[in-house]
Amino acid sequence: MKRIAFLRTTLAAAGAVTAFRPLSASPALPADTDQLEPRIVLGDEGQRVNVLGDQMTFKLTGKDTAGQVTVIEEANDPGVMIPPHVHDNEDEIFRVLEGALEVTVGGETTVLHAGDMAFGPRGIPHSWKTVGEGKTRVILTAFPSGIETMFEEIGALPAGPPDMPTVFGICARYGIRFV
Repeated sequence: MKRIAFLRTTLAAAGAVTAFRPLSASPALPADTDQLEPRIVLGDEGQRVNVLGDQMTFKLTGKDTAGQVTVIEEANDPGVMIPPHVHDNEDEIFRVLEGALEVTVGGETTVLHAGDMAFGPRGIPHSWKTVGEGKTRVILTAFPSGIETMFEEIGALPAGPPDMPTVFGICARYGIRFV
């Protein structure tokens, strides 16, 4: 792993928004972070979205970070899960704040508890399920940003049982496929 990529991953895992310049220009990542404005987000703030039962609160989005990172807090009851899937465009970090989250990344399954985290790099299958007796709270960090737009689109689908071919089609447009 290149040093700058390692530093970005490490800082993102710690909950920090990176201010490093990319090694090469990328349309998803600005070459200059001068356009960024400071932002403080309190615990009860953020845009709330229900994505097929996954209760999300967007804390930071691409609009806040010039496309660098999205930070989402998830708060779910036991049994909520996302089946195995692969991202083509973003890496994800899951950091458990409360409760227990069973995570499978690249074929390895473990149960994470408060303070634990997992890294799901793009191109590697991963899934998760809330386990245990109580609510699980997780901070999801995705970089670069953009995944929040997909979550908004899925969250806007009509109430009731989801039309999974429609959901899979939306995900595919954002470079996510279920395996």
